[in-house]
Amino acid sequence: MFFVPDLSIILQFAVASFVIAITPGPDMTLFVGRALSQGRGAGFACMFGAMTGILVHTTLVSLGLSALLVASPAAFLVLKIFGACYLVWLALQALRHGSAFNPEARSGGKRSLVKNWLTGLGINLLNPKIILFFMTFLPQFVSTNDPCAPAKLFFLGVLFIPLVLPVTVPMVLAADKFAGLLRASPRVTRLVDYLFAGVFSAFAIKILTTEAR
Repeated sequence: MFFVPDLSIILQFAVASFVIAITPGPDMTLFVGRALSQGRGAGFACMFGAMTGILVHTTLVSLGLSALLVASPAAFLVLKIFGACYLVWLALQALRHGSAFNPEARSGGKRSLVKNWLTGLGINLLNPKIILFFMTFLPQFVSTNDPCAPAKLFFLGVLFIPLVLPVTVPMVLAADKFAGLLRASPRVTRLVDYLFAGVFSAFAIKILTTEAR
């Protein structure tokens, strides 16, 4: 199928997606925090809201980048190089500041599942870091001269959801244990930070050495 990247690309993307999924951050804070304060249903509603936001980002990115690709392959290559630099910055931020995880921060009064879904959707759509991340993350896995790049961008963006669900679903199901583990074991979260930094630095080096030519 023309829109499916090579298996090696899919495997690399799966590794990166797994690392993203296990790295504590605002989305995880929301899922786990709502599960702790309002029950698993609320946590799952927020999670599926965020996943809906990912679909929106994926669509916009694939359409926007495909237009850029048609207009100027050179500009698309510049974006990929910028993306590599952004991945290095994320890696450095993880090493310097660690993960942001505070499940109590988003607790509150009881809300309906629809409102929790909208909360997850809104936080995802309105987060400029997520927009920038998808704009720079997905292009690392397509070639600038691939005529099927737009379709592959969309495929990878959609694939991101089933790849992270096996990580995020257990987090919501075992929210209390998961939050307690991260609070009680700073070394665990620090290990995740180093893993995140290592994987993303490797992808940055890959794009800078093999695509910038």
